[in-house]
Amino acid sequence: MPLPLINPRDLEFQLYEVLGAESLTARARYVDHSRETFDAVIATARQIAETHLLPHRHESDAHEPFVQDGRVVTPEAVGLGVRAMADAGFIAATHDYDVGGMQLPHVIATAALLWCDAANIATSSYAMLAAGVANLVASFGSPAQRAMYLEPLLTGRFLGTMALTEADAGSSLADLRTAATPAGDTFPPGSFRITGTKMWISGGEHEMSDNIVLARLADAPPGVRGISLMLVPRYRQNADGTTVRNGVQLGGLIHKMGWRGTTSTILNFGEAEPCIGQLVGEPHRGLTYMFQMMNEARIGVGRAGTAMAYAAYRHALDYARTRRQGRLPGEKDPLRPPVAIIEHPDVRRMLLAQKAMVEGALALILECAHLVDIETTTSSDAERDEASALLEVLTPIAKAWPGEAGQESISLAMQTLGGYGFAREYPIEQFYRDNRLNPIHEGTNGVQALDLLGRKVRQDGGAGFRALLTRMHVTANLASAHEQPALAALGRQSRDANTRLERVTAALLASSSEGGEPARALANASAYLDLVSRTVVAWLWLRQAVVASRALGHAVTDDERAFYQGKLQTATYWFRWELPRTVQLAELLERADATPFEMQDAWF
Repeated sequence: MPLPLINPRDLEFQLYEVLGAESLTARARYVDHSRETFDAVIATARQIAETHLLPHRHESDAHEPFVQDGRVVTPEAVGLGVRAMADAGFIAATHDYDVGGMQLPHVIATAALLWCDAANIATSSYAMLAAGVANLVASFGSPAQRAMYLEPLLTGRFLGTMALTEADAGSSLADLRTAATPAGDTFPPGSFRITGTKMWISGGEHEMSDNIVLARLADAPPGVRGISLMLVPRYRQNADGTTVRNGVQLGGLIHKMGWRGTTSTILNFGEAEPCIGQLVGEPHRGLTYMFQMMNEARIGVGRAGTAMAYAAYRHALDYARTRRQGRLPGEKDPLRPPVAIIEHPDVRRMLLAQKAMVEGALALILECAHLVDIETTTSSDAERDEASALLEVLTPIAKAWPGEAGQESISLAMQTLGGYGFAREYPIEQFYRDNRLNPIHEGTNGVQALDLLGRKVRQDGGAGFRALLTRMHVTANLASAHEQPALAALGRQSRDANTRLERVTAALLASSSEGGEPARALANASAYLDLVSRTVVAWLWLRQAVVASRALGHAVTDDERAFYQGKLQTATYWFRWELPRTVQLAELLERADATPFEMQDAWF
């Protein structure tokens, strides 16, 4: 029997032994919950993933959505999978009881949804888009908007999307041309006529729900400060209660390399008939509101990258334990049976690299979700401010790194399977195609790098970056004083890496504040994102190692001892093989290497 897509023991370790998620039940919002309810929710998500999502992963990839008679057709199993997630309450998981939610901590909901993402990201993304729109309506919608849309979204009767991108704008939201003009007295107050075209809109058209609610941005004055947020249903109600099509027309489907089961659409607004949208919140504050959904989506992209890479690693591990091929070096007897390929040192190297990346990514995503819980439930202003500042700094890392490292990990999984890894009859090649979208989704990783270096590390006087360094130094100092020499050595190495990061960041901020060319100052932002990500993941691995070392002394079964030894060995791998790469990155950044920046168009 194949290994589960996510290691349940690792999830349990990171939730309860490292993060102490059970202690959240002492907070008023989660007082009705317990370790038992948390585990039951995660078990339900696993059951849905394995029963309703995994079986059609290949089908929805091989038979992607198509247009027939003006309708978008998707495999029936996709709609049933979304329905199963909605009926189990996962769209509404973190919402209040009084709107049908479970009031789950975000960290538990994240752990549960990892199973769905690992099983079938294309199907689970429909539900998650609806959850993002529901969160936005709950936070910024008027009472009338919440009354009209929140319950249908949370129960999955309506699904949703966000429509930002335009053909010539991409990530440059200041260049949006979609326009909103007052609709007049014929329509309810706050109504606008929407005209324009959006593209790359995931889940923008299908037949799986009664409605699709579009979180729309429409420009007013030039620049991002003129952007307003519009709520645009596919169907709208007239004053007499009749329902009519709302002037949102499918311009076409876009066919991607991966993630094929999720419709990717071009949408035309107000082209053939009026398209009416409702203003959300105040005019010209749309981007501020939209950042809630975008930041949720960015961490969601990181979760998806983590889940896909984790599942690919588990497939590779299972294959390596069962596939028999060759004999160990030095074995001369050709009559000896072939060994399982996990006995070959290079295969173990590849598996260890995968384990380090996927379990490090999981730690990063769960840390962010846990910070959301702290931010939204604490009674301490100082604790809330710190959690919020940490989230600001960690969000671009959480969006970018799991997809980037995940692609490397999935590539190693493919290599572990050899020729089978490249074959469509095995799941690795689909994970490879699906995950390749994550470094592009929700702002490319280059955009995340610019955000991190250009804004996040200096935001509020560098409060978030200082808070992150403080936590990293605390863990390093704790490990440095450990009685186990090997762990103490990792602590000293972490302390050196943290100091190196602090020094490089100070130098980059000083050079950028001295005036000169902003583009030159930010030219190596991607290298900086890599440096920060590797150092942060080292901190997360060191934290796991400290907990595992303590628990190892109390382990009573061989399985438990093996689990904790695996954590310690993988942390050692990260510090010996991956963290040293930051030395070269730091050297490059400190001397402000301008080789790529100074390359000219004509020289290519």
